[in-house]
Amino acid sequence: MNSLQDKVIIITGASSGIGKALAEEAMKHQMKVVMVARSLESMEIIAETNKWDAHNFLIIKADVTKEEDCKRIVEESVAKFNKIDILINNAGISMRALFEETEIAVLKKVMDVNFWGTVYCTSYALPYLLKSKGSVVGISSVAGYKGLPGRTGYAASKFAIRGFFESLRIENMKKGLHVLIACPGFTTSNIRKTALTSDGSQQAESPRDEEKMMSAETVAVRVLRAVAKRKPSLVLTTTGHLTVFLNKFVPGMVDKMVFNHMAKETDAPC
Repeated sequence: MNSLQDKVIIITGASSGIGKALAEEAMKHQMKVVMVARSLESMEIIAETNKWDAHNFLIIKADVTKEEDCKRIVEESVAKFNKIDILINNAGISMRALFEETEIAVLKKVMDVNFWGTVYCTSYALPYLLKSKGSVVGISSVAGYKGLPGRTGYAASKFAIRGFFESLRIENMKKGLHVLIACPGFTTSNIRKTALTSDGSQQAESPRDEEKMMSAETVAVRVLRAVAKRKPSLVLTTTGHLTVFLNKFVPGMVDKMVFNHMAKETDAPC
């Protein structure tokens, strides 16, 4: 991934999980890293722990659900590094509850973070990405290809991200913009611990065996490699590939497979 050296990369949701791993992997490849998240302290600890050179990174406390914050992210990034080469829209939250029991406000909050946060950041970064013929990345999910029970809002947001980026790619196919839709499977991160329940509170405990999942570090390496190769899509894990493939031909069978798989979770909502 030598081609990534000195590239300016913005990573949202960079305080933990995949975002943190992406920032650390990017610094290994001598990129200029802009870390964005609501937790300033967590990002500062990451930078201090890794003993990063202050000239090579920027930390921005921001909430991607606020359009003015997304505009400021781009402005501060350009003010420090003069350009933007890569934007990774990683900030996201999940939910876990049956739709019939869920307050509509929960779905709205998930969409505000996952979809609108992506749209806002991409909108303000786009002029600079077109100028650099850079890359914009959406961290979607296998749930963006196949809906999951108990995750109506989450799946809807990921389907929306995929549709948004596919349209964006076609609109800019002659302008040199690289658009990557990355779909990790279940990954070790805080997203399940902070997943929203039916009333909007956080579930606190993961319902899945985290040790059996792909690590955030592995996801980060695969995503940055896909950026370097300018791939249009990336589906991770064998289960993810199988789900996407089979759903094209036998969606009814996959419905049953997904239901049975998700029903094995602790306190499964289906």
